Amino acid sequence: MANLQITYRPLETLIPYARNSRTHSATQIDQIAASIREFGWANPILVDGKNGIIAGHGRLLAARQLGISEVPVIELSHLTEVQKRAYIIADNKLAELAGWDDELLALELGELKTDGFDVDLLGFDAVELDQLLPTVGDEKNQKEASATLAERFLVTPLSVFNAREGWWQQRKQAWFALGLSSEDGRNTNLAYTHTAQPLTVYKARDNYIAKMGRGVSWKEFYEANPEMRVQKGTSIFDPVLCEIVYRWFCPPDGTVLDPFAGGSVRGVVAAMLGRQYVGCDLREKQVQANREQWSEIDSDTHPTPVWHCGDSIKIDQHAKGVQADLVFSCPPYADLEKYSEDPADLSNMSYDDFLNAYREIIRKSVALLKNDRFACFVVGEVRDREGIYRNFIADTIQAFIDAGMHYYNEAILVTKIGSLAMRAGRTFTTSRKLGKTHQNALIFVKGDARRATQACGSVEIDDSLFSEAIN
Repeated sequence: MANLQITYRPLETLIPYARNSRTHSATQIDQIAASIREFGWANPILVDGKNGIIAGHGRLLAARQLGISEVPVIELSHLTEVQKRAYIIADNKLAELAGWDDELLALELGELKTDGFDVDLLGFDAVELDQLLPTVGDEKNQKEASATLAERFLVTPLSVFNAREGWWQQRKQAWFALGLSSEDGRNTNLAYTHTAQPLTVYKARDNYIAKMGRGVSWKEFYEANPEMRVQKGTSIFDPVLCEIVYRWFCPPDGTVLDPFAGGSVRGVVAAMLGRQYVGCDLREKQVQANREQWSEIDSDTHPTPVWHCGDSIKIDQHAKGVQADLVFSCPPYADLEKYSEDPADLSNMSYDDFLNAYREIIRKSVALLKNDRFACFVVGEVRDREGIYRNFIADTIQAFIDAGMHYYNEAILVTKIGSLAMRAGRTFTTSRKLGKTHQNALIFVKGDARRATQACGSVEIDDSLFSEAIN
């Protein structure tokens, strides 16, 4: 075995390996530099006998950042060229194969933090520390550690939200029981006919007809059984999804900006959760209906939602002076639904014109968003007249990127099938089109994601608003 000795060499004489496949982010270099400041230079750079670096590229970059002129090295001149190239990979990969005893690691981290040591210097990111540190410490942290993910965050923070689950539907009905009626102010059958209901509703109507011993209209059936009108006559934003987005991505007392306000749901849910809501909608009838609905729900303890009536292309004027903590909306899906006869309504435009206006609205909305904050748009794909998808989701993502935000998360919202099951077979037989039962919740971040997360604070789940309705 070669006799290895530590020597010191000028930093500028060391030569990085041109084909080094290991990458180092700016954040990691900052962490290495912080570690060197705290602990000193405890791990020499390995060189090949010709000042070529075998291991320590990250330490080299950190030394440059710190302004260090001379660094410790160990020379591995005994390695062949093949061994050197293999060791460069092995040195990085072998370290990844080690694991952690999470219980002991959490204990060590907790004690270090208690002793006043800055655990950020250890190389763990904020999410990893949040997962480890709550296992020790005060009573609140112990409670959080023993809770399930759903108990802590309302729903497990994975990329699929299943709105068909019983608890989700129960919570949705509890929100509606507070007085939500988002279809007010909209055409009665904007997206669905009154008969577009799940099979269970049809069975209930058949039973009601048998009970009455005569024919019964849908109107009469709904008047006698209002709870059976599961699918409203128009598309309504899901209040549970709304609640999740607010609790996860908006500070508890933050301001929400909604450039495509539509119905009342996002405004009412924001207010009931203590967020200030500012929305904009083109239709005066819709805005008035939203305001009237809030006046019936209003509590002095909640901030009043603000709905501006006007063209969203002027969102910078309607919401002038607003510094939003979250941009959140469900935009019109091109011409899928016709909201009004107004030529300025995006749903009346060609797709190209729609997209130009849509991009401008997103750009202006993002400009009103504080730095280090999130945005969320709930969208779905739409087809052209030939049945071909327009790639609307990708267009939305690109619009936010061009506005200066980063594409950060995506969640799939699995929606109820409803009457689609009755229509999917015929549609598939004639066109091979699949029945769509999901939407995409696209999450973007402006600035630094870690600071945006810190601004949101911890996720607090409070059922006091409708505890009687959901229990």
